Amino acid sequence: MELISPTEWAKDLVQAIQDWTYLAARSIGNIFRHPRYVSDTLQQADLIGVGSLPIVVLTGFFTGGVLALNAARTLEQYGSLSLTGQLVSISMVRELGPTLAGLMVAGRNASGMASELGSMKVTEQIDAMRALGTDPSKKLVTPRVVATIIMLFFLTIICDFFGLTGGFAVSQLGLHLDAHQYWNNAYQTLEFGDVIIGLIKPLLFGFLVATIGCYYGLTSRGGTQGVGRATTQAVVAASILILAVNYFTSQLLLYLLK
Repeated sequence: MELISPTEWAKDLVQAIQDWTYLAARSIGNIFRHPRYVSDTLQQADLIGVGSLPIVVLTGFFTGGVLALNAARTLEQYGSLSLTGQLVSISMVRELGPTLAGLMVAGRNASGMASELGSMKVTEQIDAMRALGTDPSKKLVTPRVVATIIMLFFLTIICDFFGLTGGFAVSQLGLHLDAHQYWNNAYQTLEFGDVIIGLIKPLLFGFLVATIGCYYGLTSRGGTQGVGRATTQAVVAASILILAVNYFTSQLLLYLLK
């Protein structure tokens, strides 16, 4: 690994943030300009949404089961085992559902975007698009951003549902709780603010995943080795930002909705 001075590292970081911000802003601005490449957006929605469905379902189901299993040990000490559904519901809808869905989509799709666009970059296909008068950000970036935002929103809802289902399976089979009591507690404990928090986050996470994956793909250099490096960097950066944005978004929304 090449050693660089802190000054150069800071300059590169500021330059990267500036380039990513410009790319992200253009990807949103392109939505309001023709042509809109609807077919490309639908194709990306299928790849991102349907392709990520199995891993999101399994992640949500087993996470909900683990939540119920671990919460039961603590709640049982206070004679409150019936509150298992309440704990699983709040945890999944407000925090774990959006975050886990975002991380799964980042691991699967941010890497895919970076590798696909990186391969196009090093083989000069993107330069050929520019020569033919096609805007690469509009043709390649905007459809991925729109598709990721929309599909991650629905994937989060699915993850929440299967998380509650996983918690119910453990409560019913392992803890022998009443099914009506579990679902009643899970439903009644949710407030409007909890649902809003859980549905705003995937919109932000989807935007981050798509723009970061596209940014690292379009800025990759150095042949196939550079594409591999860009793929790794895209997943790491997207995952870290999802966790950071999740914290600050929760703080802000809890303050505004209290």
